[in-house]
Amino acid sequence: MSDDLHARDERSSIDINKASEVQYWCERLGVSEQVLRQTVADVGVSAEQVAERLGVR
Repeated sequence: MSDDLHARDERSSIDINKASEVQYWCERLGVSEQVLRQTVADVGVSAEQVAERLGVR
């Protein structure tokens, strides 16, 4: 795994204003952009809280 990908896994927040971040988190969490954006709106930008809400660990 490259350092860049490892660093992404370690991110603690989701920046929904960056297309590359949205794409990464949609793929990582296995959700659509719409679901990701709604979940961030509901629980905030914490990657841990978003993953927990979506039932992803």
